[in-house]
Amino acid sequence: MRRHVKLGAASLNQSENTRKPLIVVLGASGFLGSAVIDRLAGLQVTIRAVARGVTPVPPEAVADIERCRVDLAQSGALAGAVEGADAVIHLAADSGGDRSWRGAGERSERVNVGLMRDLVTALGGHNARPPGVVFASTAQAGPSEGHPRAAYAQQKMAAEKLLREATSRGLVRGVVLRLSTVYGRTPLSGSPGRGVLATMTHRAVEGAPLTMWHDGSVERDFLHVRDAARAFVTALDHLPRLQGGDWAVGSGSRVRLDEVFRSLADAVAERTGRPPVPVLSVEPPDFAEAGDFHTPKSDPAAFSAVTGWSPSVPLHEGLEELVAALVAAEASTFRER
Repeated sequence: MRRHVKLGAASLNQSENTRKPLIVVLGASGFLGSAVIDRLAGLQVTIRAVARGVTPVPPEAVADIERCRVDLAQSGALAGAVEGADAVIHLAADSGGDRSWRGAGERSERVNVGLMRDLVTALGGHNARPPGVVFASTAQAGPSEGHPRAAYAQQKMAAEKLLREATSRGLVRGVVLRLSTVYGRTPLSGSPGRGVLATMTHRAVEGAPLTMWHDGSVERDFLHVRDAARAFVTALDHLPRLQGGDWAVGSGSRVRLDEVFRSLADAVAERTGRPPVPVLSVEPPDFAEAGDFHTPKSDPAAFSAVTGWSPSVPLHEGLEELVAALVAAEASTFRER
């Protein structure tokens, strides 16, 4: 079914002879980005998918899709990428390589903070109706309860502040979505991402033990990537009530890491016919952060009350899907050797 999208209160149900709204997705080829593209592709919009890599697109997309390959960290690259945008979904981030959430250094600062500075400058004051900006932040950027924040979370907080200031000045209509721990397989690329659940599933498939830097009592709220993508598209339809705020988006249910890891080990064992790998507590590495040992708050009730959004993929279902995919990938790799 073809859906139209509203960018706030004014309906954008265009006829065939009028321009479709232009939605720019920054970071479109990434783990979350490709899921957002898949979600937007069923709408009567024009999508400009901006990324350094190749963005996969659905073969039967309703939307018009432009693919724009550019390194947004390069000076001046962003202004052209967002020219004419009615809305921007800002997913681009630099997470510091293999140590994902620990991003630091010149490039991380440039991408995680500098892009937001460039974005509000590029968008500000050029349209009679300020464009919407929906920004992907992290639950770790919320209340810290005395825990020092990692560099990545600090950079996200700085970007949030820039967006709020631009919104208060009427340059953009900014919305911050603070996501809990996103996992799962993206619909288009099939990527499992680089998060903790993908990492531990890989380890279990390879027969390696699953390790924790604590006693396992630390909890996380795991949000499936398809539900996260749907939250971004939903936010576009509710800009007037969301703009200027930061909104927690998660499953609303926290689980202990030791329980999740044991479930992963059991699911892999069932698929492979091997005994479950052990789940072990080990000494934390030198680069461990205080946030690794506490449970961040992530209550999506306020966002759900405003938008009607709610998660649809139960954790057990998402884990089974993840395990099945990675076991199949391992078997395929083995056959090709």
